[in-house]
Amino acid sequence: MDEIQKQKRETEKKVGLGMCEVCCGSQHPRVMVPNFLSPEECKELEFIHKSSSTVGYRPNVFSTTLSHLIATNSSHFLIPFIPIRGTLFLYHLSLHRNFQPQSNFFAERLKDKLEEFFNCQYELFVEFTALISWSRGASIGWHSDDNRPYLKQRHFAVVCYLNNYGKDFNGGLFRFQDGLPMSIMPMAGDVLMYTADQRNIHSVDEITDGERLTLTLWFTRDGSHDEDVKLVSLLSQHLLHKDMAASYLPLPASCDMYCFSQDQASNDQFGFNICWARLHILGYGISISEDGACDSDVSELLVKPVQLVRGDELLDHEFVNILHALQVIHFYFWQGSALKTKALNVHTNVLKLSDKDKEKINCLKSVLLNDEDLVLKVFGSMPLEENGAICFDWTGIVAAIAAWEDYVTKLSKQIHLGLPYWRMHESIYTVQLDE
Repeated sequence: MDEIQKQKRETEKKVGLGMCEVCCGSQHPRVMVPNFLSPEECKELEFIHKSSSTVGYRPNVFSTTLSHLIATNSSHFLIPFIPIRGTLFLYHLSLHRNFQPQSNFFAERLKDKLEEFFNCQYELFVEFTALISWSRGASIGWHSDDNRPYLKQRHFAVVCYLNNYGKDFNGGLFRFQDGLPMSIMPMAGDVLMYTADQRNIHSVDEITDGERLTLTLWFTRDGSHDEDVKLVSLLSQHLLHKDMAASYLPLPASCDMYCFSQDQASNDQFGFNICWARLHILGYGISISEDGACDSDVSELLVKPVQLVRGDELLDHEFVNILHALQVIHFYFWQGSALKTKALNVHTNVLKLSDKDKEKINCLKSVLLNDEDLVLKVFGSMPLEENGAICFDWTGIVAAIAAWEDYVTKLSKQIHLGLPYWRMHESIYTVQLDE
């Protein structure tokens, strides 16, 4: 980490950004808060994004929205967002007399800062929340965040950086057209806040390597655009008639949402499915036991039970679908070092692939991953962080299956307990309940 901080100082000298909190005046209202998110929060959100994301709104951009998580039966993943959204801006909840949001040092510190720098003497609402990653080739030119008629309700933007410039990606500097700081070098945990109007026109340099990941939120003074009201309605529709046991198993969305091609504006299907691609870049493939599976269309393949493959080995464990397998693998990479002890007593059943099995897997690969060079171009190159999970071991994967289930079951219980209170207030907040 010392090397990263050294590199950060050198880059800051070049782009004119100081090491401490940086704020601009009323002409270009913005504030930079370093180390607002913990490394653990950043890693958890990275896990959620890389195991749930879809093709985004710009070339080589991928996104995970809260409504998408609900639609894919992964609504439990909203739980880690709640305290972060709350501590960032949702102090407007305290205006309600029926409950008080959980407070902490960061919440009070940030509230004071927002009131001081943005003169927030009014109620604010979260307008939109998304995890957004920019991979190699992604960029955006000068713009303000309210530059379309359908975006005029956006008054403030908050960008939470979840990984590190120079370590996880290269390029991707955030630049303001006017005012100071002129440039922001993304570092995990740092938060940038600015007005969404013409006073803060900005751009993002092209990503030259790796994948740049952020949690981005927009806020509005217009209560009719309150994201929480929409999310509570979606949650009510999806959860009220589900039993707890089935509520945490993911269900892929439309195959179009996972289909990446070099020219996203065209109907060109020569590209790859990003669920398969994210498994592939980590060294895994999938097998579908049914004969003739590779003759199915992609939408059918996404919901079929799968098994994990690595090299010429197959793990004798069936996942409900490719999204389930992807979530477990990324959970393994997130929690790898913590799973080592659990893996010691795990029994694994690994099978050798026959020539027929390999032929079927290659057939599937030709359907879901028909441009391997493009996968490497978009998702490859930057070294994975050494977190103790990179050294492959099937026992670690099996341990991750059980640990992932415990993790999502716990989150599912929290969201089911919170839903009645959220419905009552049409707002999502941390619910403190006695055990």
